[in-house]
Amino acid sequence: MQVNRGTVTIHEVAREAGVSISTVSRIINGTAYVADDKRQAVERAMLKLGFRPNYLAKTLMTGRSMSIGVIAEDIVSPYYADVIRGVEHAMLDTPYQPIVNSGHWSRKYESRAVETLIYRKVDAMLLLGSTLPDGTLQEIASRVPLVVFGRTVPGLEEHCLALDNVHGAYLATRHLIELGHRNIVHVRGPQGQQDAEDRLHGYRTALAENDVPHRPELEILGDFTEQPAYQALTHLLDARVPFTAVFAANDQMAAGARLALHRKGLRVPEDVSLVGFDDLPSSAFTSPPLTTVHQPTYRIGLALATHLLNVVQDLPSQLPAFDLTLVVRESTRPLR
Repeated sequence: MQVNRGTVTIHEVAREAGVSISTVSRIINGTAYVADDKRQAVERAMLKLGFRPNYLAKTLMTGRSMSIGVIAEDIVSPYYADVIRGVEHAMLDTPYQPIVNSGHWSRKYESRAVETLIYRKVDAMLLLGSTLPDGTLQEIASRVPLVVFGRTVPGLEEHCLALDNVHGAYLATRHLIELGHRNIVHVRGPQGQQDAEDRLHGYRTALAENDVPHRPELEILGDFTEQPAYQALTHLLDARVPFTAVFAANDQMAAGARLALHRKGLRVPEDVSLVGFDDLPSSAFTSPPLTTVHQPTYRIGLALATHLLNVVQDLPSQLPAFDLTLVVRESTRPLR
């Protein structure tokens, strides 16, 4: 007799599998160890009968939705996409499922995403970058376990992972200085964004420590995407401001800068040396391959998700530290 798929109950699954109702419940909820033979019997029964757990009821009973809210500044960004890839892979063989949203570099949209995820009863939340004030993040952490990437929030330090962007930018700028460059353009990220401000600080620090005069006109504003960087460097070239090297605050802006140089007949690195930041997977395959500051984005995603899963399961956990390193490729050369 064919069971109506819309009315299959846990009792019918237990009867088909030859186990108790409590065993089926433990398997569905992941609340205790169940022998492999019984688990396989239950899984076969659920597949045969077309049983689908009522996750709303499960959430009400257990207080857990088995979902993790993830908010990235921009989910289509190659940088955040690789971090999210690590997050997803860390959860593949667990009962938890990530729910990914984009904050769009906006407090308004990030706040809306946060409230929606909390309303949907996520068990924890991971913010990949955030525009929200410290106080707001502290309030969110009082409502749901929270891990933050890209900044350190007072009171939440053990659940924050911030990289030393100042040092990374310093390495990039010093590399160009050591090659003999003194007129170095910095394509900076958006004003007020912590990563952008830190990388600007690292650029200025490298200039000062190596006795290179600071020229404000060589600092041009981008937004971490290609088009504004292309436009900003094009305007600088049109103004005939002299420079021999460009340090872009991320690889996407380095791509925009490269196109601006190309369209003005300038070659990388023969005419202008170019350095990026992030070391996106594609950056090793540009022509020429890009010198850039490496961030282990995939491993960062794995570490963030692993830590968060430990937190929701009340397991001891500590976020690791990650170093930023300069990867020298063919887009830079000594000044001639």
